[in-house]
Amino acid sequence: MSAPAPFAAPFTATAHADGARRFWLMKTEPAECSIDDALAAPDRTVAWTGVRNYQARNFMRDGMRVGDGVLFYHSSCPEPGIAGLARVASGVRPDPTQFDVASPYYDPKSRPDQPRWLLLEVQAVRKTRLVSLAELKACPELRDMRMLQRGNRLSITPVEPLEWDTIVQRLMEGG
Repeated sequence: MSAPAPFAAPFTATAHADGARRFWLMKTEPAECSIDDALAAPDRTVAWTGVRNYQARNFMRDGMRVGDGVLFYHSSCPEPGIAGLARVASGVRPDPTQFDVASPYYDPKSRPDQPRWLLLEVQAVRKTRLVSLAELKACPELRDMRMLQRGNRLSITPVEPLEWDTIVQRLMEGG
């Protein structure tokens, strides 16, 4: 695994038509797709497949737009946490894994003419130092962060601009 480069200028999301910046935290298991895998992919872009929760799917479909900022979060691993910054690189389209009987994400109730599940592409911007779950929980400015709320297990959650700015500032300061 390569070490992150020194943190330079902050990355910010493209503003939507209403002028708002939008940010997301997207969880992935590093054994399936790590920040290193994303950085090594063509154009540093990976298809975000396997989302099988309706609320997370609806965030992709209804809220996420090209240029939105993404906190690339490693989960289900020895040390979960934010491992990099990324951006939404495409709109949504049907996730082909739902139709593949050999895929762990196969959904026998989903049909090509009425797909249930979507994907979008995510472009890695940079690897960062790991911002652990414990560090996120210890930061008072992040106490209301949706991902940190008790019982939240969604793989995609919105991140407020102040939360994004707080995390990026911590990365810039190295703390």
